[in-house]
Amino acid sequence: MTRHMFTAIAIASLAVPASAEVVRKNELSIAEPWTRQTAPGQSVGGGFMTISNRSRNADRLVSATSPAAQKVEIHSMTMDGGIMRMRPVPDGLPVTAGGKLELKPGGFHIMLIGLKAPLALGSSVPLTLRFAKAGTVTVQLKVERVAYGMEGGHDGH
Repeated sequence: MTRHMFTAIAIASLAVPASAEVVRKNELSIAEPWTRQTAPGQSVGGGFMTISNRSRNADRLVSATSPAAQKVEIHSMTMDGGIMRMRPVPDGLPVTAGGKLELKPGGFHIMLIGLKAPLALGSSVPLTLRFAKAGTVTVQLKVERVAYGMEGGHDGH
């Protein structure tokens, strides 16, 4: 490999955003874990990612923890008569065999409750996910701008 080609590959790898991270454990892969920056004094934050299961067997996301928050819950978000309602999902969420579980704004997500410090833009937040079969997987939630992920997709960040 020529020196110029090596340099080009090295530079290209630096251009991949940290939120493009993919963490694998057994047949599960967790892609693009991220959260939004928070304001000083804000006590909650959300965690988002896509969990894929290449196995022929279903698994279940049962809980999560983070040193950045006093408590972490799996939540659903629904609209009820124009009012947003977030509720814990105490039994966790299925990750179907050969399927995907999308944790995203406006749907299922991870709720970081009792933040110990604001989530600063450009930093990352460790989050350990616990699955019924795959066990624990730790990911880094990349802290993105407040508008990141609006309207169901990434905002071109």
